[in-house]
Amino acid sequence: MQYVADNAGLSVGFISQVERGLAAPSLSSLRSIARVLQRPISEFLEQPGSSTGATRKSRRVSYRVADGSISYERLSANFPGSTLRSVIIHEPPGHRSEPISHEGEELFYMLQGEITVEIEGERKILRQGDSMHFASRRKHATWNHTDQTVSILWSGTMDVFGEDANEPIKKGKTQGMSAHSDKKGDEE
Repeated sequence: MQYVADNAGLSVGFISQVERGLAAPSLSSLRSIARVLQRPISEFLEQPGSSTGATRKSRRVSYRVADGSISYERLSANFPGSTLRSVIIHEPPGHRSEPISHEGEELFYMLQGEITVEIEGERKILRQGDSMHFASRRKHATWNHTDQTVSILWSGTMDVFGEDANEPIKKGKTQGMSAHSDKKGDEE
């Protein structure tokens, strides 16, 4: 457990809670854990596939990691040479993410509401229209300190979808992790 925690950039306590089903990891935490375990993220979570480049709000699938309270909507496509991944994150009131550090960089853009972002002990409040871009190797976490669900556009270079060529190739069924669809009508 210590090995997984150290190499995933997470705490032993958090890994223990995930193992016992007491906590659901974020998408980036799950990706870090899967990488350390040398397993494809698809073994733990079924996610929507890549689009052709354009997504329609009415057709995007909303999904969650396990029974987690955060929901995601995939925005980005996959094509040869692509390195940018993007999702809309819907974070419920009071949610605190686990502190994490990992490879790459990321950008938060507040679509709705406000959150506290903590990067290596420094806290900043982001409000609608605000953004923050940082190196992901810096220990970071978010906290929805409000009583409203917030929506964040997240873009980063971490392969949260498991589509990199170096991703271990092993097909498996989800284990406690699932995707659910909140698809809406088919308007163009």
